[in-house]
Formats: sequence, C-alpha cells, structure tokens
Amino acid sequence: MSKKFNTGGIKTLLGNSAQLEQAIKENKEDVVRELTNHILLLPIAHIEANADQPRKDFDPKALDELASSIKIHGLIQPITVRRLHEKAYQIISGERRFRASKLAGLAEVPAYVRLANNQEMLEMALIENIQREDLNAIEIAMSYASLIEECKLTHEQISERVGKDRTTITNHLRLLTLSDNIQDAVRDRNISMGHARALAGIKENAALQLSLLKKIREEDLSVRAVEDLIRKYQETQTSQKPAANKRLPDHLRNIQDQFSAFFGTKVALKRTEKGTGQLVVKFENDGELNRLIELIEEK
Repeated sequence: MSKKFNTGGIKTLLGNSAQLEQAIKENKEDVVRELTNHILLLPIAHIEANADQPRKDFDPKALDELASSIKIHGLIQPITVRRLHEKAYQIISGERRFRASKLAGLAEVPAYVRLANNQEMLEMALIENIQREDLNAIEIAMSYASLIEECKLTHEQISERVGKDRTTITNHLRLLTLSDNIQDAVRDRNISMGHARALAGIKENAALQLSLLKKIREEDLSVRAVEDLIRKYQETQTSQKPAANKRLPDHLRNIQDQFSAFFGTKVALKRTEKGTGQLVVKFENDGELNRLIELIEEK
C-alpha cells in the first residue's frame, strides 16, 4: 500500500473490506492519518446513531432551524463516524447535525471516518462532545462519569484529554450526587452550575437543598446569595449543642431539619415525654425577623 492516498483511494479502500484490512495490517498509522485528513460523502442510509451518545434530548425547534439552514447552505461541519463495514457507519459525534440533515432531505452527508473498537469509539465520542457540543452541565458530568466507569480513565487522564483542570472535572461530577429535582433544574437551565455546586455542598440535608431550589426559582437568587444562606445555616449548625440534638429521636430531628430548611435559619425543637414543648426560631436582626414573618404570612 502506498503511504500517500488521494480521496479516491480512500473511498476505494473503505468500499473494499479485504483491501482495507490488508492496508491496516501493513500500516494502520498511515490509514488512520489519511482518514483524519479527508472528508468523505457518506449515504445517510448507511449511518446509524450511537447508543452511547451522552446527549439524549434534542430540541425539535432548534433541529428545524438547523435543517432550514442546511437546506440553504449544506452541512458545513462534517460529522464523525466509525466504520462498521463498507455500508454501515456509526456516529461518534454530530448526531444533532445528522438528524437535521435527515430533516433537510439530504441523501449524503460529509463525514470524518474513524477506525476504532467500541471503547475507543466511546472515548472519542464523549471527548468530542464535551469539547464541541453545547451540552448542559449534567450532560457533561455524565460524560465524565462514563469516561471513568466505561473507559477506565482517571481524573488526570480526562484532564489531559479534554484540556480542563481536575477541579473542573470534580465539580461537574459532584453534580451527579444531587437529587433528580435539582439535576432536572440544571438540565432545563432553571438554575446555573454555580447554584448546583452550592447545593451539592449540603448534600446531607435534602430538605434544605429543595427549599433553596424553590427560593432560587421564585426569588431569582444569585449564586452569592445562595452561598450566604448556606453559610448562615452551617454556622448555626456548628454552634448547635450536640447533646441537645442527640436527645431528639430521629423522627423529631427530621422535623427540626424541615423547619430549619423552611425558615433558612437555626431552629431548635424541644419536646418533653408528655408531648409538650417549644419551637425556637433564631434570627440575627430585624431584617431577618421581617423575612421570617413574610414566609409565615405567605403560607
């Protein structure tokens, strides 16, 4: 096999399994390099979606808009696929463009062709999507998790491959510890990644997380405001006497935590064996008191 290919030569190789296998056996590096340097037109009918694609939701309106653009200008950015056999290719990246091209009625699409086994394909798909696609923070976090779980990459290896520092990767992965309600809010872009990171810092208190999620949505709180509320809550928890908490049964501690989450401040629940007791809600100043009064009046 010659070490110099032209586009026609690459097409010929891809269409002839025996010749391609022989070429790969003789010099796989050159075949891979030449495939990387050429864009080929592939029949849409020969391309299938990738089940490991991290993006699951595609906005129909955005797809229609992209399809309209493709009808006028064509598909400007090629998709990337791996070759299964001469009439079957699987998408590595570019499923959104592929779907829009089908809507636009294209018979062929420009594509980069890769040679890869399943693990290499998944790694390439996840990395290319992280770098090129407009994924939300949860989708990126899921992609990082897949690189760790399925491709057996370390945080350091992911950092090298995607060009992000390890802290960024760790912060994304922490989002996956959040409840479904909060993850959905991130996916729908109702809250930012900054909000989600702050909420992830109090994962031991689900009631407080959900209470703050509601406040973020209703009051359009900034990330700084949420961090301040969390800090105040944590300060009150630190100053709380451990012995008092230990005397409360679990079901009463849960009730105390729910009141604390609702008011966004320290709440002390005291109850005697006879069932009598008191609920003490702490406030720092008149402004804090007015906020508590407003909360009660709203209910």
